[in-house]
Amino acid sequence: MANKIKPLGDNILVELKQEDKVTESGIVLPDTASEDKPQEGIVVAVGPGKFDDGVKIKPEVKKGDKIIFAKYSGTEINIGKKEHLILKNEDILAVIE
Repeated sequence: MANKIKPLGDNILVELKQEDKVTESGIVLPDTASEDKPQEGIVVAVGPGKFDDGVKIKPEVKKGDKIIFAKYSGTEINIGKKEHLILKNEDILAVIE
């Protein structure tokens, strides 16, 4: 169903990477219990870009890229049973190679 969502402008659709952490004693800590740190995700779809002074600026990422972004960036949406985020290009901090 993510293929039916087409980001506009410089927006990027990202599938969130969910990682529950298990302590040594076996207690599962959900990702939401972690500190405020950048999050990771995989780019699902990329908008065409935005215009600045008549020049089209394309997003710096492509579909399939693993990225890091600030924790409270973007807008959360659920697609099926997976959590996704719609981010602006400038909210992306890095690409994981």
